[in-house]
Amino acid sequence: MEKYFYQDFNRSTYHQQLANGLNVVLMPMPGFNKTYAMMTTNFGSIDNCFVPYSGQEPIHVPDGVAHFLEHKLFEKKDYDAFDLFGKLGADSNAFTSFTQTSYLFSTTSHLHENIDILLDFVQQPYFTAQTVQKEQGIIGQEIQMYDDDPNWRLYLGMLGNLYPHDPMHIDIAGTVESISKITPEILMENYRTFYQPSNMTLLLVGNLDPEETIKWVVANQEKKDFAPQEKPDRRFKLNDPTGKDVIPFRSLTMNVNRPKVMVGIRGLKSFDDGRARLKYKLAVDLLLDVLLDDTSDNYLRLYDEGVIDDSFSYNLDMQRAFYFAYFSTNTDQTEKFADEVMRILEDADQQIDQAAARFEGVKRGELGRLIGLLNSPETIGNRYAGQLFDGANLMDEVRMMRTITLDDLKAAAADFINPDGMSVYQIVPQHQ
Repeated sequence: MEKYFYQDFNRSTYHQQLANGLNVVLMPMPGFNKTYAMMTTNFGSIDNCFVPYSGQEPIHVPDGVAHFLEHKLFEKKDYDAFDLFGKLGADSNAFTSFTQTSYLFSTTSHLHENIDILLDFVQQPYFTAQTVQKEQGIIGQEIQMYDDDPNWRLYLGMLGNLYPHDPMHIDIAGTVESISKITPEILMENYRTFYQPSNMTLLLVGNLDPEETIKWVVANQEKKDFAPQEKPDRRFKLNDPTGKDVIPFRSLTMNVNRPKVMVGIRGLKSFDDGRARLKYKLAVDLLLDVLLDDTSDNYLRLYDEGVIDDSFSYNLDMQRAFYFAYFSTNTDQTEKFADEVMRILEDADQQIDQAAARFEGVKRGELGRLIGLLNSPETIGNRYAGQLFDGANLMDEVRMMRTITLDDLKAAAADFINPDGMSVYQIVPQHQ
């Protein structure tokens, strides 16, 4: 087992790849009572075109399969994994994103037993026509619920503008029509392709003994027979890597009290190195803070003018194969908001120079926030992105953030901010 000691944090991380290919990452936190575990497969909603395990030709599966699998793995022939965790006092959950599916628990006791439950229910699929049909109804209601959520529709609408011909514009859960086509055979084909141990990572953070914990994991895995490892052959590729397919503007009418508007910008830079990708992400994060955090001149001016209110937010979303930033607010001045945000972004180089005196303060604030997150096993686990950032964890983020300079912000702005990659999506009340 490989050990790396972070002297500046007085913490260590441990890594081991098991014989079956499973990546195990352990991050003990001395003095903490809670342990957080997450088992992740590198498989999300955009992976709907691939060559199946031991197959020869690519297939295209219905939208929503990854999310459907997440739901179905908890339910077995004679038990539900949620119940087993509950009996041991552990909280359990799962989530699916565009590029990964994760199963998790947090506990203050019975760590060994909970690890076994996590590994066993994820690695022992059980699908029948009857249970699939029941789940189609449950997930169908979930999809319809999100269809009525204006904030989700705003986010998904922006993705439809930025990636109109790519699977990111489709709800992670799919559509009522697409999930109606899912069968036990389709689920098993996806499972065999993407739930191989070599495509998965088990991460544990918090109160744990690394030597003891790895023995438990190895013992669990040695009891099971796994098919030979075969790297998933994904056929996802962007419809237009140049971003020329971005839709500049769309609008949706919904039953809302105030208009909602979002400005998005699609990233076009590609990365071969995970650590370079992480440094770029941190630079863009700082860039957005310098331009628009709640201490910036831009924010204060827009707030005083009533263009934005406390609903204003922004974020950079970086995932495998794509990334974008978005800025949103509730406002009666949707056009002015969009114009102002795009102007600020397009003038980023000048804006950075004007805010140079604030840079170190903003950077220290972000460093303080990241260091504060080191007290949360859940946050450390949820921020771990595996291959995306070449195995970097939150401590690596802090170290790298310390190296970011004003020149890095200018370079990131030059790479990221492209007027042709910007878009606006708004939701307006029915009475307007």
